[in-house]
Amino acid sequence: MVTGFQPPIVPLFVPGDRPERFAKAAQSGADAIIIDLEDAVSPDNKALARKHLTTHDVRGMPVIVRINACESPCFDDDLAAINQAHFSAIMLPKTSNAADIRAVHEGLGRIVPIIPLIETALGITALPEIMGASGVGVVAFGALDYAMDLGCNPSWDAMLAARSEIVFRARLAGIAAPIDGVTTVLDDADQVQADTERAVSLGFGGKLMIHPRQIAPALRAFLPSDETLAWARQVIDLSDGGGAVQLNGAMIDRPVLERARRIIALSGSYAGGPAV
Repeated sequence: MVTGFQPPIVPLFVPGDRPERFAKAAQSGADAIIIDLEDAVSPDNKALARKHLTTHDVRGMPVIVRINACESPCFDDDLAAINQAHFSAIMLPKTSNAADIRAVHEGLGRIVPIIPLIETALGITALPEIMGASGVGVVAFGALDYAMDLGCNPSWDAMLAARSEIVFRARLAGIAAPIDGVTTVLDDADQVQADTERAVSLGFGGKLMIHPRQIAPALRAFLPSDETLAWARQVIDLSDGGGAVQLNGAMIDRPVLERARRIIALSGSYAGGPAV
């Protein structure tokens, strides 16, 4: 694993051929932007997107670059552009095995943080080796492409097994909680929040954003309520004395204390950030 990269909670995609949107995306309330060289860019504009990647001036927040898949004819050119750009991590679509990740490192001549996008049945099957590969500290789920690969509907019920497997395997691998895929609706905040709440309930630690309007409702699902935060602080305070203690009639043991610490850490990650 490459240290120094903090997995984001609500990273926002921005097309690589729309440089006028880079700064707006960085000021949207997202905690990272994803400059996209893949799905959001037409084949005719791939070279232009790579050029804008090398000249972007986003600073002060993580910049993730979604390149094209290893089997794409754009792959080598994407890596060449990456080597001339400022970035924090690479998002690798349709990752199907650890060899795909090694191909990125070999093409760059160094190990960098990589976020594998799990979008195929092969990727699900190879999760242990993908999550154990050098540079991988978190993975993301591409539900739409995964459904296309399986020939099924990308409904929540149809995708539940894959989502659960990804969360389970991430825990076994000792990497960060995974990032859930996009919600395609842009103008329904309730739907975005509901989708995010379901992802949170499964154990996802982030969600991919495709529009700034999705960020606030997604954060409402991820960030603890005032009541939950107060509970976590009480648990921490009571535990400082050591020994067995109770709060509201419930025993505070190690798992409860760990949950409280995670709540405090998550709240702190957006301290002073955008209003949600």
